[in-house]
Order: sequence, then C-alpha cells, then structure tokens
Amino acid sequence: MLTVETLHARSPEETRGLTTDGLRAAFHLGGLFRAGEIRLCYTHYDRMIVGAAVPDGSDLTLDHVHECGTASLLDRREMAVVNIGGPGTVTAHDSYALASGDVLYLPMGAGPVTFGGAGRFYILSAPAHAAHPARLITMDQAKSFRTGSADTANDRTIHQFVHPDVMPSCQLVVGYTRFHGGSVWNTMPAHLHDRRMEAYLYFDMPASTRVFHMMGKPQETRHLVVANEEAVISPPWSIHCGAGTGSYAFVWAMAGDNVDYRDSEAVGMEQLR
Repeated sequence: MLTVETLHARSPEETRGLTTDGLRAAFHLGGLFRAGEIRLCYTHYDRMIVGAAVPDGSDLTLDHVHECGTASLLDRREMAVVNIGGPGTVTAHDSYALASGDVLYLPMGAGPVTFGGAGRFYILSAPAHAAHPARLITMDQAKSFRTGSADTANDRTIHQFVHPDVMPSCQLVVGYTRFHGGSVWNTMPAHLHDRRMEAYLYFDMPASTRVFHMMGKPQETRHLVVANEEAVISPPWSIHCGAGTGSYAFVWAMAGDNVDYRDSEAVGMEQLR
C-alpha cells in the first residue's frame, strides 16, 4: 500500500500566524512507519521526498509516484534508505542486506525499489542530474566525529553516510547523530543554511519521552513536540535544533543548492528570541 501526501512550502511571514495545530500541519510528519505500508511526503522544499516503508512480513515495492511525473520514482531522482529496524533487504537491480543503522544510496535510474525483511526503512529522495554508483554504507565506512561537550549537554557523535567525504551524490546529504552521557541538545548553537532545506527524523526514543524541536527565525523561535519515529521538515530560513526529555537519536538529511555540509551561517546565542 502506497500513500503520498503533498506538503507545500510556508514563508516566515505565514508561519508567524500559525497556531500549534497549524504549525504541526505545516512542518511535522507523524505516522510514517506503518506496518505493511509505504508512506511518503512530497515536499515543496527542494522537492525532497520523506517517507518510510515497513514490510512487516511481505515485500513492498516502490515504483510509480504520481507526484513526480515520471514512470518510476527514480527516473529523475536519487534516494537514500536508512534502516532503523531489524535486518532487512532492499532490491533495486541488485539486492542489498541492511543491518540496523546501515544506509543505502540508490542513483537516478535504479528502477523500482523493493523492501523486505524486518527492516524499518526511512526513505529520502531528491531530484538528480547524474547517475552515481549505488552503494551500501555501513557504520565502519561512514565518516564520524565527536563534537560538543557534557558541560553544554550536547556531547554527540555525528555519522556522515551520503556525504562528499564518503561518496558522491547529486544533492542528497544524509547521516545521523547519537548522544553521549545524558546529553540532550542537538545542533546547538543553532545555525541556518539558506541554500538547503533539512529533514530530521527522531528515533530510538522511549515511548514516554519527547523531543522539543526548535524552529523559526532566530529572533522569533517556535517549537514542535516530537515523539519516536516522527519527522520534522526544516525550511531554509529556519533554525533547527532540539532537546529531548530522554535518550534519542536523529537522522538528518539535506537537499538544495550544494552538498557542502559546512555551508551554514552560525546563529549566536544572544540572537535567539
């Protein structure tokens, strides 16, 4: 079963007047991971698609998506698949076995994509202009570095998978972040990258905990309360950071004008309101 939702872009001026429900409708994605389904959100932020596939005992195939205007989803797109569940398989020409934490990159022209096994597959796709080689990236092949500190409650390791230092892509940049020793703040100090949008998926969270995801213009911040396996779309004009009430991890993914991970503008703490 395939379900596709379309998410239109919102300006800072429009966002200023949104209620809590309106803010969640505009930027929060819940219910992506449903057993036996593929669920996608086609966003108007750099035409990024965010979604999930949960095979639950029966293979699921992703092929034609009407919103893309092509016969097959990957005719003019590239895709990254992050497995946050048990052992699973993804087949697109070749078959790939994904353990929990593995990331698969599929290029433009890869054809239909079939998901199987016990995986819980997070899907990210953006328009592409070239066909780079397909690649399965495991944790030991990712580029990882530790940043932050316990003193500022943001001691964390960033794992870069679809990234120029690891492999080529057209515009997707994908990785995830894990925390150490009770740290709960992600991406703080905050920053902006006006040339690229970003999507966050929060996962590995106990059911009783939440993440308070901060967004908005630096001088007029808002927040979204996010549960396990829920995602947030961050527009280019918005900060994106958060703090959890317990342990969590998050997948970050960007698409836009370039693949330079460091292409951002820092936001000083004194600028936040």
